[in-house]
Amino acid sequence: MIQSIDYAAIAPPLILAVWAGLVLLLDAFLPRGPRTPALLGAVTLAGVLAALGAVVAQAVRATDMETFCVPPISPAGHPSCSFVVDGLTLVFGGIVLATGVVVVLLSAAQLADRSIPAGEWYFLLLCTLTGAITLPASRDLIMLVVALELASLPVFALAALKRYDARGSEAALKLFLVSVISTAVMLFGVSLLYGITGSVHLDRVGAGLSRPGALPDSAFGLAGSGGAPAGVLTVAVVLVLAGFAFKVAAVPFHLWAGDVYQGAPVPVAALLSVISKAAGFAGLIVVLTIALAGQARLWAPIVAVLAALTMTAGNLLALRQRQAVRLLAWSSVAQSGYVLAPLGAGRASAGAAIAYLAIYAAMNTGAFAVVMLVGRGRERTTLDDYRGLAFRSPAAALALAFFLICLAGLPPGLAGLFAKIVVFREIVDGGLAWLAVVMAVNTVIGLYYYIAWTARLFTPDPVPAAAPGRLPARPVAVAIGVALAVSVAFSVAPQLVLSAVG
Repeated sequence: MIQSIDYAAIAPPLILAVWAGLVLLLDAFLPRGPRTPALLGAVTLAGVLAALGAVVAQAVRATDMETFCVPPISPAGHPSCSFVVDGLTLVFGGIVLATGVVVVLLSAAQLADRSIPAGEWYFLLLCTLTGAITLPASRDLIMLVVALELASLPVFALAALKRYDARGSEAALKLFLVSVISTAVMLFGVSLLYGITGSVHLDRVGAGLSRPGALPDSAFGLAGSGGAPAGVLTVAVVLVLAGFAFKVAAVPFHLWAGDVYQGAPVPVAALLSVISKAAGFAGLIVVLTIALAGQARLWAPIVAVLAALTMTAGNLLALRQRQAVRLLAWSSVAQSGYVLAPLGAGRASAGAAIAYLAIYAAMNTGAFAVVMLVGRGRERTTLDDYRGLAFRSPAAALALAFFLICLAGLPPGLAGLFAKIVVFREIVDGGLAWLAVVMAVNTVIGLYYYIAWTARLFTPDPVPAAAPGRLPARPVAVAIGVALAVSVAFSVAPQLVLSAVG
């Protein structure tokens, strides 16, 4: 059987893959010079913008696209496809690529001192973006795992690319171990799902678990004889959830986040907090809403408990932090709990989780950009380094204050407030009043450290600030501007994202 390929459907990941090869060739043949990193950065940025343009074109077309399909089991059935472009794919693609633009701009500043090889950096970054935008379109278990690993494996190489940086090497090693463990756990769960249903396509897995008697005998001989034992299915679901929980730093698989975020370069920390997290949630949402939609009674309580534990642990750990990046790391863990919360309602739609993730991406990326601007060569800044920032750099202070207030969910940062309201409404409508109470308490806890950091920005500092490093500020300032514009747009017109995922 020869499968036809819809190149319009796979255009965004295809553009990024081709661009990654182009960057590698340019790095090999361009003469070494002071302008080479900037040129490679410009080429990378053009590739990300081209892929983002392809996603916009797909959205304008307003029709779902499918490719890599196999014939239906019955004549009246629908073909099962491995790659599907629908609303979920487009929203996640927009989140990943818009964040990718900011990360490329931050990378341009990071690579200015030439302590990191630019060609390898941008190649690995494009590979990560390729996997991240392929994940939400993946509709079979094999493509899902491959895309998730393509989005994950280059990141620990990025964390270790800076020469003579022991913390970066430590962060890369920890991230590598976490990635290997999570992949092994998830592969075990995925293999059980395949063994139960005899199929890798998510729609057929879902149909098989809903109507086990209608399936042919699986590899374990279970489905055809009346369905899989409840214990086997439970183990499969728990292992798949655990694998994705590692990726999104959910409790109890969150302990790596603080050290890895602080040890990695700031652009990598921003990538981990948004792009890698978005990829993990994309895979989780696809599996839960398609393959395991009929098993919501099994996984929804687990996800709800994970959400409560994750937001609580993240906020409590953030209270104790004095390092800016570590605080954002644990804040990111807490935000993962908020994204998980609406999934705990067990609904077929994940619109509330996707909306929260989209708004969070703009706020958090902007905060990391300001941290990099203030650090400029001193990536591991403390909160006291931001004291009096409004008097030294008013624009940066106002931008950071807006991002922090958005994350806290306070006016005028209405984007964060709208995101939390959407999640509250979803979990209350789903009958999880106890989870709504937990989220309300955690929102109050989060107010403390966000407001405490914001207050430092406008508090006069009696001690002169240390001179900034030599990192160029222009690309970082542009990155802050992009994130700020998106955050303000979401605050003024939240329907931009709410209608897209509704």
